Amino acid sequence: MSEAAVGRKTAWAWAVGTFLGLGMLRPGPGTWGSAAAAVLWLAVGMGLHLASGTLAWLTLAAATVALTAGVPAATRVEQESGREDPGQVVIDEVAGQWIALIHSRVNLSHLLAGFLFFRLFDIVKPWPARQLEGLPAGWGIMLDDVAAGVYALLLMQALQHWIG
Repeated sequence: MSEAAVGRKTAWAWAVGTFLGLGMLRPGPGTWGSAAAAVLWLAVGMGLHLASGTLAWLTLAAATVALTAGVPAATRVEQESGREDPGQVVIDEVAGQWIALIHSRVNLSHLLAGFLFFRLFDIVKPWPARQLEGLPAGWGIMLDDVAAGVYALLLMQALQHWIG
């Protein structure tokens, strides 16, 4: 990449990659991105009064859109910032958080549990999440958080099965 590319900002990529600028918040931009995704999910779930299956499909669709748009956006932001896996890219946390909430009940306790489990797995990065970071550009940025979201989803499902 040329030095001229560093510092230039492609508007769509930065808007998507930073989830409309939330990735610029400090401290902990990833936590801000996850929190925004969780609150947005809760607002949609409570506001639209959807059946649980419908909300699950909508959440999966939203996570898929975030992943599909996030890979090229994260790649572009990485190139233009001149930094590998730049912290301001939080669309990966958004996608992972929505995955974690796919089958959750729409209430504050499930939202908080899904949020905490996702953040835990995103930070710890158990196998193969850590290895997925090694994929090129936007793929590595996005897929480790997708894996963390899947881990959180599985834990949420197990707890809902056992505890109710």
